[in-house]
Amino acid sequence: MNRVARLLSTEFRVSHFITVSLILLGNYCISQTANVFSDEVKKITSKYDTIWDSKKETIVFTGSSSIRIWKKLEAEFPNHQIVNSGFGGSQASDLLYFINELVLSFNPKKVFIYEGDNDLWAKKRPIHVLDTTEDIIRRIKANNPSTQVILIAAKPSISRWKIRRKYKRFNRKLENLAKKDDQLNFVDVWNPMLNNKKLKTDIFIEDGLHMNQKGYDIWYEAIKNLVNQP
Repeated sequence: MNRVARLLSTEFRVSHFITVSLILLGNYCISQTANVFSDEVKKITSKYDTIWDSKKETIVFTGSSSIRIWKKLEAEFPNHQIVNSGFGGSQASDLLYFINELVLSFNPKKVFIYEGDNDLWAKKRPIHVLDTTEDIIRRIKANNPSTQVILIAAKPSISRWKIRRKYKRFNRKLENLAKKDDQLNFVDVWNPMLNNKKLKTDIFIEDGLHMNQKGYDIWYEAIKNLVNQP
């Protein structure tokens, strides 16, 4: 085998190795997502198997723990059938993976989505999180084109304040995305949680990340009109 042939053979083997490695890594990541959240997703679906009425219009709130631990969510909107399918620690890619179980199976009229907070803290770039968010929206629209999707801004917090600029860039991208489609809305919860550009610190529990009822009262005021409008 001449030198050129040997080089080509080596390049092929390296390329093949890289391709196989990427496929295996992708499968591993999918497997990890399933392993981490499968039990929690099963608990959510089992809960609503017994209380969800398929004959009623449904509004789904989904996303990470800020949704999951909104304990008074259903009670604050008593005139609507609310499904809270938030799952703690999730990122946008996790919601995409479980989109059928957590959103589409309820054929919702509206979907409120809170993802991005954990993604950005995990050092994902805002543009990559936006791409995944767009994939989520496409899946929802493919299921029912009339479904209204509401994107909730990534919130500020004490524990993650140091990367606030990254959060603000992401929120601008979400807002701009929503402007392109009449079926999309953006809810700004960032600015209402500030006081003269300083974070309101009395709206968080001890971990400095999750909100107390004062924080959720702010969210309620920001969101209520979009929940209640026809």
